[in-house]
Amino acid sequence: MCGIFGYLNPKKNADYANIIKKLYELSDNRGKEASGFCVNDEGELSVYKTPFSGTALVKGKAFDEYIIKQEKKLSIIGHSRLVTDGYEHEDQNNQPVISDSCIAVHNGIIVNHKELWEKHFNGQQKKTALDSELITALGNKLIGKDLKVELFLKILFNEVKGVFNTAIFLDNKDCCILASNNGSLYYAINSKGELVFASEKFIVSEIVSEFVSLDIDIESIKHLEANSYLIFSETGIVSSGDSKDIDSNIELIEVDKKIINYISGEKYLLGVPKKNTSMEYNAKGIPERFRLHFSACKAKIDKLKRCSKCLLPETFPYISYDDKGECNYCINYNKNKVTSIADFKEVLSSSRLDKSREPKCLVPFSGGRDSSYGLHYLVKELGLKPIAFSYDWGMLTDLSRRNQALMCGELGVEHILISADIRKKRDNIRKNVSAWLKRPSLGTIPLFMAGDKQYFYFANLLMKQNKLDVSIMGENMLETTMFKSGFCGIKPKFEKGHTYSLSMGDKMKMMAFYGKEYLLNPSYINSSILDTLDAFKSYYVMDHKNLNLFDYLKWNETEVNNTLLNQYNWETDPETKSTWRIGDGTASFYNYIYYVVAGFTENDTFRSNQIREGQISREEGLRLLESENYPRWNSIQWYCNTIGIDWEDALKVINDIPKRY
Repeated sequence: MCGIFGYLNPKKNADYANIIKKLYELSDNRGKEASGFCVNDEGELSVYKTPFSGTALVKGKAFDEYIIKQEKKLSIIGHSRLVTDGYEHEDQNNQPVISDSCIAVHNGIIVNHKELWEKHFNGQQKKTALDSELITALGNKLIGKDLKVELFLKILFNEVKGVFNTAIFLDNKDCCILASNNGSLYYAINSKGELVFASEKFIVSEIVSEFVSLDIDIESIKHLEANSYLIFSETGIVSSGDSKDIDSNIELIEVDKKIINYISGEKYLLGVPKKNTSMEYNAKGIPERFRLHFSACKAKIDKLKRCSKCLLPETFPYISYDDKGECNYCINYNKNKVTSIADFKEVLSSSRLDKSREPKCLVPFSGGRDSSYGLHYLVKELGLKPIAFSYDWGMLTDLSRRNQALMCGELGVEHILISADIRKKRDNIRKNVSAWLKRPSLGTIPLFMAGDKQYFYFANLLMKQNKLDVSIMGENMLETTMFKSGFCGIKPKFEKGHTYSLSMGDKMKMMAFYGKEYLLNPSYINSSILDTLDAFKSYYVMDHKNLNLFDYLKWNETEVNNTLLNQYNWETDPETKSTWRIGDGTASFYNYIYYVVAGFTENDTFRSNQIREGQISREEGLRLLESENYPRWNSIQWYCNTIGIDWEDALKVINDIPKRY
């Protein structure tokens, strides 16, 4: 989720400040919304944090004063934050986190932190909104006061649900504790007793390669495996091991109690952060006029002519029906061809998969149900050891992030989450949605989602950085839609393929359609246009180097849901019974538009594909659509508040759009 890193026990190294600066720069992709550090001097622990990125922090006066100009070389732990719990403009919610004698940086999400807080600190008030505070509070209670290091580690490893990767300083102990339950920590130690650690192997590799003064060979970089810990001091490694074999006689060297110096951010202002409101989506009730409008639309939509075999209505782009009432999409449908897991294993064995090295492969991981089940299957059924990869462009919901943490923590899977400049991405979305509301067009709705397409670029980059040759997706081909390109004037070809598998001619038609829309609506020509063009390149031009698990394993909705809900306590959205698209912050908004204007949503196409595959009956599909197409009002509010538009004004414009029925 976030990025944590550190440089411990540094000796006389002229590269000291540059090493720390580079750690911030390399960790910036993991979180740009806030950053901070704690430096450990013999008599003082100094903590600084700011609601700006690490690359901004290293250019500021605090970094200059406490890192660059320091004559002593001080041990440091640092943090690049991706916001989950607690607004970044409220300083106490940024990291490092302090609980009296304990200071820590944390990467991950502790899903059950409220329950654990109640269990271990019944009645005690939290100081922050962070799940991470549980770590420092336990550290303060068990290590700072009672020296129960073993108990502290056992509670973390045995009771935490979700993901934690942490580095901890204590104000009266000469050590730094590193611990991880999913393996997202790497470190290297040189002969002088210096230790460098970070959230990714690539980051540590870049550091030891660039700074030869560290005298560390790349091959000596070590992985802090899932469910393992390391305690490091000036004398070297005090203790290390896994969660099942925690040393019961860990002795930490006592030192004179340090002064914890909290460096005021006001003294070193980097600017004024834009206030984040993404967690305030449930602040308003639903105006009755919106419910009434939806009911009136639904009454008309229910009367639309639909295919006699599937669910597609007469308003679907380029639809036609034969004498039996069957639509052309059903008539031309080719069933998914699924081979076998034996074939999948054969493909893996014939690839350039390095069988002597871990990890084995990359798994693109949205946190949705299909990628979550795919990760489960690859680890539990096939015994692979992957790196899970996610791209957060600002519309990944907290529900999705929690499910990612649940899966990776339970499976012990390293998780690399690349974070875009979320403030900038959300501003780009706002500009495109605001422009769209001035001249609504169903064909240009995908502009709302343009910002997520760089996922393909980063997937290719991570494969290169981690020397991986295989990327395995869990892409359910039943989710393929044709209506989005259809609204751009592109006729269906009916061949099986991905949503990005358009012919060159159709890509040119799409570009011409968007060019025309841009000319008719100059509001689209804003600072987001470069990001949109880059998205088109990433999605339609760039090579997609992925195997798809569901080309070899038949997708079964009941099996997927039962596995996630029963084995992992996977979280669902209380607004819907469906487990699909619940972690995508954009889906509820654009599906509302499609429904009230065109009379159908992505749910109609998905359930229709299931009917064609013989997985559900038409009657069951109609029954499911009754609930699945009902608006997720709270999610719509979250979306609008997060990108910075008034949700009531937006829905008024949408409701006034002329209907296609």
